[in-house]
Amino acid sequence: MSAVPSAAALRIPGFWRRALHHRSFVIGAVLTLLLLLAAAVSLVWTPWSPYEMDIASKLQKPSAAHWLGTDSFGRDVASLLLVGARASILVGVIAVGIGLVAGTALGLLAAARRGWVEEAIMRFADFSMAFPAILSAIMLTAVFGAGIVNAIIAIGIYNIPTFARITRASANAIWSREYISAARACGKGSFAITMQHVLPNISAVLIVQITIRFAIAILAEAALSYLGLGTQPPQPSWGRMLSEAQTMMFQAPLLAVFPGLAIALAVLGLNLLGDGLRDLLDPRLARAR
Repeated sequence: MSAVPSAAALRIPGFWRRALHHRSFVIGAVLTLLLLLAAAVSLVWTPWSPYEMDIASKLQKPSAAHWLGTDSFGRDVASLLLVGARASILVGVIAVGIGLVAGTALGLLAAARRGWVEEAIMRFADFSMAFPAILSAIMLTAVFGAGIVNAIIAIGIYNIPTFARITRASANAIWSREYISAARACGKGSFAITMQHVLPNISAVLIVQITIRFAIAILAEAALSYLGLGTQPPQPSWGRMLSEAQTMMFQAPLLAVFPGLAIALAVLGLNLLGDGLRDLLDPRLARAR
């Protein structure tokens, strides 16, 4: 059985020195910080208002006035990209948070109780994974209407079984350790052992999974917005920018390039960050480096 990464790996000497020499981690961290910086900057400043339309200035090429040009409504593309980063981060944080809290709780419960409780939770996880985020969003849209809230709920529900399965597998490995038997011998109950020993020792696994699921959430939000099920006008969204650009592919192909590149870099950065963290937090690799 492979070793379970421990949060203690964050505290070992030289962790940050090794991190700065890990290519995937550094590239992923830089791209992720750029995503966060874009969203933060858009809160206080954008080159132009992303909500104002100027038909007379539509489909302009990149220039000093409009760094990335304008769209078919005359809106500044750079401003739309900056504000669109906020929607991606908002959906990612809340949707992953839903999956993390609910899925981790279910996974810990399954590992602690075992028996029919574990079986019921795992079968629930298997059933939930049969409904992808896009399919869940379509179902919610049919009942409650399109919107970012329904997109967040759909992506969040889709994340729950993933976190539940990973948490249960990692927690089972911890429950088999000798120090858990010692804790039981000292009279500690299942809840105390879970909180004091199991959860801290699987936190590194969850941290890595958060970055990966965050990337998937951004991609899912873009797909839902592209289909008209996610972020609604006039709020900018990278996915809807792609949807609007598809009718202008021959007139202004850059309208599709910029949001597509933003989505690709955001997902790439988070995936590279997750891969880097997985390497750095693995105790075996930490000792080898």
